[in-house]
Amino acid sequence: MGQVRSVPTRISPWFLLLVAVTVVGAVLCAVGTTQALDGSLVLLTTGVVLLVLGGWCVSLCLHEWGHAYSAHRGGDHGIENRGYLTLDIRRYANVGLSFVLPVVFLLLGGIPLPGGAVWVNQWALRSRGVRSFVSLAGPAMNLVIGVLLSVAVAAIPMSQGLAIGLSCLALIQILAFVLNILPVPGLDGYGVIEPYLSPAAQQLGAKVRPWAPLVLFVLVIGVPGVSQALFGVGQFLFGLIGGDSRYAAVGYSLLLFWR
Repeated sequence: MGQVRSVPTRISPWFLLLVAVTVVGAVLCAVGTTQALDGSLVLLTTGVVLLVLGGWCVSLCLHEWGHAYSAHRGGDHGIENRGYLTLDIRRYANVGLSFVLPVVFLLLGGIPLPGGAVWVNQWALRSRGVRSFVSLAGPAMNLVIGVLLSVAVAAIPMSQGLAIGLSCLALIQILAFVLNILPVPGLDGYGVIEPYLSPAAQQLGAKVRPWAPLVLFVLVIGVPGVSQALFGVGQFLFGLIGGDSRYAAVGYSLLLFWR
């Protein structure tokens, strides 16, 4: 077995900019708590929007980095040459379709649609188990982020405004995990099981992969029962990890302030 080359440690300034936007949003959430008690929600609302949208873009980068890093460790050493390991938002497919569109959907309907993509040389991966793990690594990042944010809100003393923003972002991470893990061709959940399917099933999956996620997203956005079921599962998992559903609900109302 060849030696795994070292992973580049340079972090893209674009990713750091997204982190900075998230931090600014967090500060505004904390500062806006006092104004909210006085009846003004402008500062708190601005903080929640920046915190959630900035944090969501950061999590999209980390989601794709999870795929890339696990693929790099699993045998695809061309990953580092594609720039995926630098967390550069521009490297993950088309920025408009992969990041702007999911953010728009998040603002319009509160649904965290998957975004971004990394190209992985499946033939370079060492085994079916590695291929499965590479697909799982992305949603796992969302789950870990959701758990860490929920634990932080529960364990660390903070202003109510910051707790509201972080809880909203945590719930969105859990919802993203639930959506991504569905066994639908084109989503990560299907990638987890695909290596173990028969060749005929894999061929069928390849045929429907381009449009299956679109059909799912139309159902989620256009059919109330589907959206409610998704949110129901997400809120159940959110409660299991100790998330504060009241704070998350307030955060959602501030994020979608025009409704």
